[in-house]
Amino acid sequence: MGGEHGAGSWYLCYFLHRLLDYRIPEVESLAKLFGCSGKLQWRQAPNHHPDSPFYFVRLPSEDMARSIAKRSVLVKAIFEIWGEGSTYEELRAAVEAFPEEKKRPYLGTEVTFKIIVDTFGKVISSEEQIKLINSFDFIPFQGRVQLRDPKEKFWFMETDGRVINNGMPAPLEPSVDGTRLFFGREIGGADRSLVTKYALSTRKYLGPTAMDAEIACLMSNQALVDTGKFVYDPFVGTGSILVAAAHYGALTMGADIDLRVIRDGRGPDCNVWSNFKQYDLPPPVGLVRADNNARPWRPNLREVFDAIICDPPYGIRAGGRKSGGRKLLKGIIDPYIIPDDKRKEHIPSTAAYILEECVHDLLDMAAQLLVTGGRLVFFYPLSREEGADNKLPDHPCFQLVSSSEQILSTKYSRCLLTMEKTSEYTDDLAARALETHLEFKKNHAKLLDAKDKLRSLVFTPGGEVLQRVIPKYRGKYV
Repeated sequence: MGGEHGAGSWYLCYFLHRLLDYRIPEVESLAKLFGCSGKLQWRQAPNHHPDSPFYFVRLPSEDMARSIAKRSVLVKAIFEIWGEGSTYEELRAAVEAFPEEKKRPYLGTEVTFKIIVDTFGKVISSEEQIKLINSFDFIPFQGRVQLRDPKEKFWFMETDGRVINNGMPAPLEPSVDGTRLFFGREIGGADRSLVTKYALSTRKYLGPTAMDAEIACLMSNQALVDTGKFVYDPFVGTGSILVAAAHYGALTMGADIDLRVIRDGRGPDCNVWSNFKQYDLPPPVGLVRADNNARPWRPNLREVFDAIICDPPYGIRAGGRKSGGRKLLKGIIDPYIIPDDKRKEHIPSTAAYILEECVHDLLDMAAQLLVTGGRLVFFYPLSREEGADNKLPDHPCFQLVSSSEQILSTKYSRCLLTMEKTSEYTDDLAARALETHLEFKKNHAKLLDAKDKLRSLVFTPGGEVLQRVIPKYRGKYV
């Protein structure tokens, strides 16, 4: 619980009931960012569903727990637990048995405090809350109650394991009462104000695929973004991901194939740059018109970025494009040079860019340009069709750290993949990547015929596709 168990202590991590697959990977990434080496240990209370918001995690120190809670997007708060039980009697006995030397620093006359009542899966009245607060009079608090900005916050938390209510998952064993009561001292809580601050509803410049602020911050946490790190988005669009990275202190750079998006926007006061100015954030060090399929980097350029974070186009809201045009790719016309007097306003021809080729190019580019230990964080679409072969992309330079599914409909979802570069990019890998690149180019027309598979699956009328069942409490943001 709150005591020492080998290396570090156990703390209760109380998650928000949102983006369930993202919660533990975010905490593990933040633990690494703040200096924790190795895999974290997790455990749950008896008969708790894996989607329950209550998890115990072993952390090296209280300072690290506080840092994780403050930075996290999906942690409601982290606690030193003084007691837990299935009944009020068990809870009281556990709190009384908690070591006095650990309670004493927080019970003195100089310590202001308040007790917060929080329930998950049930609702209790104000009168019941006051009664519960008064029931902890057996704890010898000497300090003054202060409801606004107290020095210490103590929480009573109850989860109802008997019924499905307010999004509560069913108990693993319905015959067993999964009710659990916790009492503990708050170590730290999340600052969700940044989700409101960067909300797309108030953003000056938006596109159809602008990344939600909450998820953009999650992606930055997964990528270990911090002050002074260099972050790149090869599909930058209106810059939503880089805005989140800049909030955490990173130097940023972006590229996009659409020159009009990154150069012009909707005028001098409504463009990618104005998004950074709106929040008083450092602007990107550069925005480049570049094609992920024909990158402008020197062939021998290596290990530039600390993180690459992006949302590749996979053909649902916006299809991927690459340079060339149909006639050029089919060999009907030869490559040509744009005259100098037309270059400024010229919009290059583009052709469809299938997902498989896009992801291959992304992984190859990341293997070249990420530092060893750097992270690639990107979304990848998955079919929810029964029996679908949802093989995740891989690369010899990368190790998969986590995959977190976000259900978007009954027919498809997207998975946030976090990959860490573990080995150097070699000449042999470069040669193999070039061979694959040329193979894609050679078979462009054939592959194009099959490129709409995911889109057709998504928009097939209901009933024609067998779909996996989605639990009632799961949805786009759960």
